[in-house]
Amino acid sequence: MENKLEKKYGLFTAICMVVGIVVGSGVFFKAQVILQKTGGDMPLGILAWLIGGAIMIVCILAFSAMAQKYEKVNGIVDYAEAIVGRRYGYYIGWFLSTIYYPTLTSALAWLSARYTLVFVTSVDPDFPLIVPAEAGGCIIGPECLALMLFYMVCAYAVNALSPKLAGKFQVATTVIKFVPLALMAVVGIIFGLANGMLTNNFTTPAVGYEVAGSPLFAAVCATSFAYEGWIIATSINAELKDSKRNLPKALLIGGLIIVATYILYYIGVAGGATNQELCDSGATAAFINVFGNVLGNILNLFIAISCMGTMNGLMLGCCRGPYSLAARGEGPHPELFGQVDKVSNLPNNSAILGLFYCAAWGLYFYLSNLAGTWSHAVAFVGTPFESVIFFFDPTELPIITIYALYIPIFINWMKKATDESALRRYVIPALAICGSIFMVVACLIGHKMGNFWYLLTFAVIMLIGKRFAKNNA
Repeated sequence: MENKLEKKYGLFTAICMVVGIVVGSGVFFKAQVILQKTGGDMPLGILAWLIGGAIMIVCILAFSAMAQKYEKVNGIVDYAEAIVGRRYGYYIGWFLSTIYYPTLTSALAWLSARYTLVFVTSVDPDFPLIVPAEAGGCIIGPECLALMLFYMVCAYAVNALSPKLAGKFQVATTVIKFVPLALMAVVGIIFGLANGMLTNNFTTPAVGYEVAGSPLFAAVCATSFAYEGWIIATSINAELKDSKRNLPKALLIGGLIIVATYILYYIGVAGGATNQELCDSGATAAFINVFGNVLGNILNLFIAISCMGTMNGLMLGCCRGPYSLAARGEGPHPELFGQVDKVSNLPNNSAILGLFYCAAWGLYFYLSNLAGTWSHAVAFVGTPFESVIFFFDPTELPIITIYALYIPIFINWMKKATDESALRRYVIPALAICGSIFMVVACLIGHKMGNFWYLLTFAVIMLIGKRFAKNNA
């Protein structure tokens, strides 16, 4: 085996990687959540999408400048190592490999399974499920769990056996997922303006979704899942042709496409159903109202394909996570996980470990957030923490963590980038720092005590990572 990845991806594939990883279930899944968190306040929801998108864009601009300077095997780890220090780069790489990539990948595998079953049961209401669909079989049934694992293994196999095929799949799913988004953005806005529903939704909130605390912070926190994933595209840094020129282009072009798509889609959905329907039933209600039952239910198939495309991109990061550490002589058994297969030109041992991490986090996600196995478990009896429910949301909290980890990179960039213009050295990183802090505050407010369990888990995993750091430092 050799230890070098070849240049195999072009600019268009990189743009599709950025857009395809980000635009997945989030725009469908979180649109309803954002409306619920704002009490059906459509203008406030649009503001949340704009704030989340603006934070993503300024962070992209900051990292684009770094991408023109540094090129190794894993973008963000390279930047952290070069700008903050080798030890910081290691811990970011460890976090990405053990928490960030696998938590999101397992969640997307579940969403792919869920929407596949929703589509199947909408086409055939008598389709046999051990847990009936009306009782949540599409969400927590054994068929959903089995399909979740199947999709996870398929994503691993495609990325492990044929990286070029994985790239083509990413391009195909990116194109496919834009069909329902574009249709709803255009037809929904026209439909809503024609019947007055769009105008009415901007002035009439939903009933039964009273908000507490700060709805804007909670809504922006929810957008983090929909907007996240673009940083994963930097993991193909060493496999991208002319990466110092193409990666910054891919990040910026992809980011702008994403923000525009989300805002137009969100407005289009508001033209297809009332705020009350959207809060109660999600975007499916809008598609059915605009396109009818048959085409409306086909939405679920497109969502499933969207999720698969996003999961494929996330699995790409999972497969390369342990390798990015091993290539630096870090992490568990670097001589094993740093090997690159001569035939597939992929770090297969690293990919297997990444799949294991996905399975472990998928089990946690299913037991805690879906099946509710631990929903009544308590710990620290006799202390104020006894009433804290034993679970946290792994679809949002790891994302907020990455924003917190960006901050030292931005600060040190401002100190060290002496050859950059004032705009690239000070203004853009300062805006990125403000956006990152905003995300962290939104998380603390929106998730409350869920942060406690997550931070405890995070600390344990990072301490394990210290055991595998070079020189155990």
